[in-house]
Amino acid sequence: MKRELKKFESTMWLMIKLVLYILLMGTFMLIMARENPTLIILSRTMGITFSTFCIVGLLFLSIYGKFDVGRRKSKPIIYSLALAVLFTDIVTYIQLMIMNTITPSIYAFRLDSIGSLAISFVVQLIIIIIFAYGGNALFFAIHKPESCCIVTSSQESLDNIVRGILKYKKQYKIDYIMDYRDKNLLDTVSKADTVFIHDVPLKYRGEIVRYCYKNKINIYFNPEIEDIVEMSAKYYLLDDVSVLNANVKAWTMEQRVMKKLLDMSLAIILGILTSPIWIVSAIAIKAYDGGHIFFKQKRATLNGRVFEVYKFRTMKENVENRSVTDDDDRITKPGKILRKIRMDELPQLINILKGDMSFVGPRPEMLENVEAYEKELPEFRYRLRVKAGLTGYAQIAGKYNTSPKDKLIMDMMYIEQFNILRDIQLIFQTAIVLLKSDSTEAFKTNETRKYIFKKAESEE
Repeated sequence: MKRELKKFESTMWLMIKLVLYILLMGTFMLIMARENPTLIILSRTMGITFSTFCIVGLLFLSIYGKFDVGRRKSKPIIYSLALAVLFTDIVTYIQLMIMNTITPSIYAFRLDSIGSLAISFVVQLIIIIIFAYGGNALFFAIHKPESCCIVTSSQESLDNIVRGILKYKKQYKIDYIMDYRDKNLLDTVSKADTVFIHDVPLKYRGEIVRYCYKNKINIYFNPEIEDIVEMSAKYYLLDDVSVLNANVKAWTMEQRVMKKLLDMSLAIILGILTSPIWIVSAIAIKAYDGGHIFFKQKRATLNGRVFEVYKFRTMKENVENRSVTDDDDRITKPGKILRKIRMDELPQLINILKGDMSFVGPRPEMLENVEAYEKELPEFRYRLRVKAGLTGYAQIAGKYNTSPKDKLIMDMMYIEQFNILRDIQLIFQTAIVLLKSDSTEAFKTNETRKYIFKKAESEE
């Protein structure tokens, strides 16, 4: 049975995706049709609403991610699809309300059928949950976990990559752990379906990658700075000689102007929209202990310039200045709520208006952390080639305990592949952070330590 399914698997998943997307659109159209009957009869309203839902839906699916079961866990798929559908529903709903405004006057515009819109989204959410869990269950019923070989250089590096792999036990099964200097490395690699290469010098990594490519073995490896530069390079022909050109100069004037306009307009709009949160937060903080409403701390931004970042104060005053831990007794009651909903960062809109920060960019690190990270990883200073940001790829995908090197790689990916559309995409993706639980969890040491790194006897 599994063999038969695998023969037609790509077609099967295509059909499942089509059914899912048709159900999501059909749910919106049918429920909204209770008060807008022209949605289910051949009409201009039906055609335009259908087209809007499809186009906007594809746009937000490209921002948040598609129905990629087998690659992601069910919850991230649910979060992504739910946000994509929510924004699609809202945009399509506004378009429908405009269509329903017969009188050519702005005062005739009405937001009706809000109850139907809410019911539609709830039903769509149920459909998404069923398809996400059901889709992953079907995928892993067909596919057994891939046999994996980890090639690395130390126990610390092994712990780091194992911590990530163990999040996906249904996808991967760790069968082999090898030192990249082991003389029997390639023989062991040949037994695996997938190879994870982590913290291996480029010279040796290249040999392993070529061997895996030759033998059709799936490869994962952690990128280095050289890889980031190569990914952003363009292919050129000098006569008949192939070269890659990486333009690592500063952003163009047009890019800087567009980014500045985006920063200023968004900061003003969000400042106005979130003003009730500012007022409630200020009252709660002041009423709790009578202390200062804002917390200021020196951080580093473009070219290492030091500035004071603003946040709502979430800790008691005059306490030790160090990174936050779980159940930190320095955090106040209002502070716990603000941190949980991530609203303590709102005052950084002031920093954006002042020009200290951008809306999207590397997280502004404490000066103590920057100094400590640069001692261990001098390249960490490359993050300061652009302004610090309120949000960014590292803030969305990373965690509090993400290693300095992984933070650097995420930030360098953003810097070297920057464009305004990417900024807009990351701003929308920031909504996912509000849905995720606090990302400070750590894997149990005894779980990762089941996997022991043994140095090769033939180490050079």
